[in-house]
Amino acid sequence: MSSEEPSSFASFELDDRLASAVADLGFENATPIQAAAIPALLTGVDVIGRARTGSGKTAAFGLPLLEKVKEGGKKVRAVVLAPTRELAIQVTQAIKSYGAHLPQVRMLTIYGGASFQAQAAALRRGVSVVVGTPGRVLDHLNRGTLDLSNVEVFVLDEGDEMLRMGFIDDVEAILSATPQERQVALFSASMPDRIRKIATRYMNDPQIVQVESKALTVDHIKQYWMLVPQRHKLDALERLLAVHEGTKLVFARTRRGCAEVADALAKRGMAVDALHGDLNQSARERVLQRLRAKSLGVVIATDVAARGIDVEHIAMVINLDLPEEYETYVHRIGRTGRAGRSGVAISLSTPKQKRFIRDLARTLKVDIEAMDVPSDRAIGMQRRGLLRTALEGALEHPDIDAAHALMDEILEGSEVRRRDLAAAAIALLAGDRKIRLATAVDEAPPNWARPTSSFGRGQGDGPRRDAPPRPNWDNVDMVELFLPIGRRDNVRAGDLVGAIANEADIPGNAIGRIQIFDNKSFVGLPRELAERVLHQFSEIAVRGRSVPISVSKQRDQDFSGPRPQKRAPNQRNKWGKGGGRRPGGFKPGKWRR
Repeated sequence: MSSEEPSSFASFELDDRLASAVADLGFENATPIQAAAIPALLTGVDVIGRARTGSGKTAAFGLPLLEKVKEGGKKVRAVVLAPTRELAIQVTQAIKSYGAHLPQVRMLTIYGGASFQAQAAALRRGVSVVVGTPGRVLDHLNRGTLDLSNVEVFVLDEGDEMLRMGFIDDVEAILSATPQERQVALFSASMPDRIRKIATRYMNDPQIVQVESKALTVDHIKQYWMLVPQRHKLDALERLLAVHEGTKLVFARTRRGCAEVADALAKRGMAVDALHGDLNQSARERVLQRLRAKSLGVVIATDVAARGIDVEHIAMVINLDLPEEYETYVHRIGRTGRAGRSGVAISLSTPKQKRFIRDLARTLKVDIEAMDVPSDRAIGMQRRGLLRTALEGALEHPDIDAAHALMDEILEGSEVRRRDLAAAAIALLAGDRKIRLATAVDEAPPNWARPTSSFGRGQGDGPRRDAPPRPNWDNVDMVELFLPIGRRDNVRAGDLVGAIANEADIPGNAIGRIQIFDNKSFVGLPRELAERVLHQFSEIAVRGRSVPISVSKQRDQDFSGPRPQKRAPNQRNKWGKGGGRRPGGFKPGKWRR
């Protein structure tokens, strides 16, 4: 059922104390799921609610629950099961806020990772409402520290997630311990067969509340996908974060990947943290608190850990790793576009995952638009824009008059122009914020993200096989770069070309002579490109290993004059296999034409 006109909370005729708390929270009109579920639950019938994450379903079951147990008591009269401890804590906090004027209703959150003895002691003292995770609730039930024989209301939140995480057997065991006459509310974004069986077995003629035309609803979120080779996902992510403002939630598939990405971004100066299952409870709560306080710009999370995130100001969701199921995708991107806001979701797709994106868009019946990896110019323009905004905002700074006085003092008796002094101040500020004021010329994405590369044709992510012929380097001012890595590390010429071309975003055919020895390598580049590489990087990734890169000054003239003749593939020269010294003072190496 649904309602075309928004319903006010006053129309629900809640207890005055509940109505007062709702008014204190600033709630006026109910969301569609609240408008449909609250009246039904207040009548005492069982309800199956289907609504997307962030639709306001906690209040949809929390307010009727409190209406039912408003007189409190020391016996457990209501139970809410949530799939994760983060979500259990979140639900508890929400229901406590609704029952702020019902001090006699005592609540307890029970979950793994916290002291069992402390929870058992609280249960002995008496509570009216228990919110918990299935595993710990069942543990208390089996040990006799939790009595569910007086339960009047049972709520199963995120039922489909319970199934995905393997908690359904625990849920059934807990339900079996409650009285048959209790009221059951089941909320789930989708209805897999196992969830339907629970509804059939444990619910009494449930009323179905579905406020959306289809279970998977993401029309309110603008969705994009970006073609990125696996090895360049971190670079693509960093570029995305650089050009988009607001709080971002990034999904990684594994706990390890989550932690590694967060560490890598933190080393690059970003306000980022990880949220995954290996964190203890205090660390998790610290991350969530920073996120709610808007002191954290980026959170890298796994699917399970993100279930506890209920933050309205998340501007963007980024799928660093695509999920395996469509419903998981919907759950992920549902973390943005909450409370009536618009949202943006961007998925990084490898070539093999393009079909998943196409099928996903067809299943959800939405447009998932292709977008380019942000270029150097786009990043530079964004950062310059942020600097300009900061400068304009500083016009209202409380020390602006003192700054004027200092400027007048500097200009007095000086030939420095006011305009030049202001420009110098901007340059200093840009330097402190690591913003390059010179606008990059290249408006195209990096080489590895351009459709003309072999990656775009689905043949890998190296240089193009149909690249133009290599130029004649005889009259070009060349510089040799030195890398302390060689044959002993199984390095090949293609590894060096791929590393420099992809990391430094230069054409593969611009690379000159390559020489590889046992423990070192030399790569020739035109001087202008070499200076650019050295300006941007002190290290470069070769075969997954960070390797220092520097100019080889003593070999700077090696490129003048004729180049040695290339040996036949099976020809062994008289100096051995490359370890000896040749006439002229240089070792033989591997040539690349």
